[in-house]
Amino acid sequence: MSPDLSRETRADTSGHDQQPEGATGALVLADGEVFWGKGVGATGAAVGEVCFNTSMTGYQEILTDPSYAAQIVTFTFPHIGNTGANQEDIESAAPFARGLVIGTDVTDPANWRSTSHFVHWLEGHNLIGLAGIDTRRLTRRIRDLGAPNGVIAHAPDGRFDLDALLATARAWPGLDGMDLALEVTGPATARWDQTRWSMTGGHGQLDNPRFRVVAIDYGAKHNILRLLASTGCDVTVMPASATASDILQHKPDGVFLSNGPGDPAATGAHAVPVIRALIETGIPIFGICLGHQLLALALGARTAKMDRGHRGANHPVKDLATGRVEITSQNHGFAVLPETLPDNVEVTHVSLFDGSNEGFRMRDKPVFAVQYHPEASPGPQDSHYLFHRFAEAMEKAAH
Repeated sequence: MSPDLSRETRADTSGHDQQPEGATGALVLADGEVFWGKGVGATGAAVGEVCFNTSMTGYQEILTDPSYAAQIVTFTFPHIGNTGANQEDIESAAPFARGLVIGTDVTDPANWRSTSHFVHWLEGHNLIGLAGIDTRRLTRRIRDLGAPNGVIAHAPDGRFDLDALLATARAWPGLDGMDLALEVTGPATARWDQTRWSMTGGHGQLDNPRFRVVAIDYGAKHNILRLLASTGCDVTVMPASATASDILQHKPDGVFLSNGPGDPAATGAHAVPVIRALIETGIPIFGICLGHQLLALALGARTAKMDRGHRGANHPVKDLATGRVEITSQNHGFAVLPETLPDNVEVTHVSLFDGSNEGFRMRDKPVFAVQYHPEASPGPQDSHYLFHRFAEAMEKAAH
């Protein structure tokens, strides 16, 4: 009979006495609570904000999404690993999450696209995992008390210095006030022409561009760039440090503001002046996630950290213009405060979970943004129309 690794305790100087037999992994929260389990993937320890994601698919995409930088992701779905791992289902060159927490052992792969076991993928990317804990309890704790800071640790010999891990969790400053965009952005300007994946041909390549688009990379997901290319956009990806002059030298028909991690107010210190200058030109602008938040800041609105955030592939969002409800994929821990938006901006989308802002547009310029991820892959495709809306805005601006 396997040992019970789902027992939680609180760390103190006698924390080792409370460790269940056979435990090789631990999650130590800043308030002293410890979740014991089985370590998987890389060994060592990593600190970050502990969040949860309710998606049933896409664990590779989630862990490689730069928006998860400095976060430890708890998966509420039990069968993590069932599709294995491959080199196509990634959103960046390497994982940006600090670790992952799951309720059961990693599932063996059972998918024709798998090229390796998920555990081997974790090991190869130096990503720490913790299996066998009560993820329902941890999720309820985050739901009720907010996302805590914590340290995830994996030691095959079962030896942990809980006091040191607790001190690390308490010393970590947290995401509030943290600018991470400059850490995850690409190092140089690059062209992107890869299009969406298909069952028969894999990823395609843009062969008939209609528009020139500059995408500012605050932590851009690959599939966002793929959908832009699939909409006929010849995409130039520029680092988050690019100036308005740098961007306008490319003579873009439109500018895209990408997703990304961290506190938008902190990133806004260098991003907002650039975005304001771009708005003044009248060029169509489309923002997603962090790009949505930065655009709001540039327009004079404010953002705030959410208690638990929105992370999953099943979030209902209402389009206020049509009354249509979209099932969306989301990943954000900060939100735009809609009451702070100026008079020339109207709210276009709201969350049906908590009423928070999910989209807005300027009334007098071709500028719009959404908080959720219309490109999500895998995930709902209800919101792909937004890329076509961006293309229509660029086409209209050209005439």
